[in-house]
Amino acid sequence: MKFPKQYTLKEIAELIGCEFVGPDAFPVCGMNEIHVVEPGDIVFVDHPKYYDKALQSAATVILINKTVDCPEGKALLVSDDPFRDFNKLTQHFKPFQSADTSISSSAVIGQGTIIQPHCFIGNNVVIGSNCVIHPNVCIYDDTIIGDHVIIHAGTVLGASAFYYKKRPEGYDQLLSGGRVIIKNNVHIGALCTIDRGVTGDTIINEGSKLDNQIQIGHDTVVGKNCLIASQVGIAGCVIIEDEVTIWGQVGSTSAITIGEKAVILAQSGISKSLEGHKTYFGYPAEESRLKLKELAMIKKIPEIIAQLKNKP
Repeated sequence: MKFPKQYTLKEIAELIGCEFVGPDAFPVCGMNEIHVVEPGDIVFVDHPKYYDKALQSAATVILINKTVDCPEGKALLVSDDPFRDFNKLTQHFKPFQSADTSISSSAVIGQGTIIQPHCFIGNNVVIGSNCVIHPNVCIYDDTIIGDHVIIHAGTVLGASAFYYKKRPEGYDQLLSGGRVIIKNNVHIGALCTIDRGVTGDTIINEGSKLDNQIQIGHDTVVGKNCLIASQVGIAGCVIIEDEVTIWGQVGSTSAITIGEKAVILAQSGISKSLEGHKTYFGYPAEESRLKLKELAMIKKIPEIIAQLKNKP
């Protein structure tokens, strides 16, 4: 998420009430999670296990809970609770805006697009031309939709990321200030949910088709011309490359990549990145031929045991 203008390190530190290491005028241009940071961004880290990763990332400002050696060309914001202060920044730069109409006056809707009754279109939403948005679709703030997109009834675009920190008093949510972007010629079935990015974008690329009742997590990117069948659940920060086919009731862990033209057979569980141009099955998902051979061998176990018992 980029700020509306460039700020100084001192200004940001004053905004969240923390100490800083670096020149007062050190430039700060935005804030992002570690997988999408760029120079000028703030990234937060609150566990020693991830200090080095954050310090060596592309981010040039590290919001951290301990004073450490600062890499050359970077700056620190030293906070007793980086998670809380990252949320403060989100609240400041991307505050929640309540709605008083079903279709916001700030929404832009292209020529030939049909909005069926009982839809909600939030603030700063952009919808392209010749789209069909069926009844009871909810499109949260800042969502961008291309041309020739079809979205079926009951789908929700832009809900918050499922991202929590456990505290003694309960779970604390990391606020979401990112967007959902739907490219041209995408079809989305009924009762799908596509969460916004925490600071970046959740993207469904051109030509992809989603069946009913699919969940896409925050900051996930679905490639071009993918097919995803019903009841699939994709976690956050997943990269699905072009022309991937995912059949029904597949689930995935977060922060993995599914390679180009991979096929994931129904009810598989994806626990690690998968190469493209192969077919996968089972949990953990593996190449289908190997998995099916394993299942065939398992069926023979009772026969093998019986043979061993009958041996003299």
